[in-house]
Amino acid sequence: MGNSRHTSHRSLKAVILDWAGTTVDYGCMAPAAVFIETFRQHGVSVTMAQARAPMGKFKKDHIREITQMEPVAAQWRAVHGKPCSEADVEAMYHDFLPLQIAVIAQYADVIPGVVETIADFRERGLKIGSTTGYTRAIMDVLAPLAAQHGYAPDAAVCADEVPAARPYPWMCYRNQIELNVYPSEVCVKIGDTVPDIDEGLNAGMWTIGVVKCGNEIGLSEPEIAQLPYAELDARLKAGHKHLRYAGAHYTVDNLSEVPPLINAINERLASGERP
Repeated sequence: MGNSRHTSHRSLKAVILDWAGTTVDYGCMAPAAVFIETFRQHGVSVTMAQARAPMGKFKKDHIREITQMEPVAAQWRAVHGKPCSEADVEAMYHDFLPLQIAVIAQYADVIPGVVETIADFRERGLKIGSTTGYTRAIMDVLAPLAAQHGYAPDAAVCADEVPAARPYPWMCYRNQIELNVYPSEVCVKIGDTVPDIDEGLNAGMWTIGVVKCGNEIGLSEPEIAQLPYAELDARLKAGHKHLRYAGAHYTVDNLSEVPPLINAINERLASGERP
């Protein structure tokens, strides 16, 4: 006899989405620009590549990781006469937050195709959760603006609302609690950074990496439109490879390519496969 305490789970019940670079802010522009400005205010020049490298993490962790890059660490020692300390990281994080809140409204546009894809998810009976490296104070500004543009998930858990943010799974678990969805295998985590993929894998979820509209390419729509085809193709291939190497079960250019993958994951679940 089967154990009646356990339910058979043969199809997805929820998608857990990232915010910047996945559902809003094409190119994940808002955080990158503010990291550069924050370091500039402290006398240190940070490149766009350096600012983007830890993307997806809690913003204080992100700042700390930038300070540990040797070129940045060397600059910091030259400017300040000592290594960057945890107190310095705290000070920059304190400066970062109001800067990010001040500009976030400029980056609240929903990425093309997202509203229609969310409607597709809902027609399938999927619940819509979300996680972010942003704090609640930032999300309190961003979420209402995104809702005005047609995107409002059922749950939004922020990096400062859990004991530890990405790559830890706690934000995903909080989504499961708020959405009343279990086990983790009936959820798929979708995001545009390696920490997004790590978060989903650590939570025991299926994972999908988003490449073209996210941090892997790091360009706005008009900037992408100006790229020569060969260069864009090479960058897209590199982005897909990077997120797949990180462990993503699937990768897509943007969210609108996900619905067929929902079918594919459901088939794998029905056959008894797990993430």
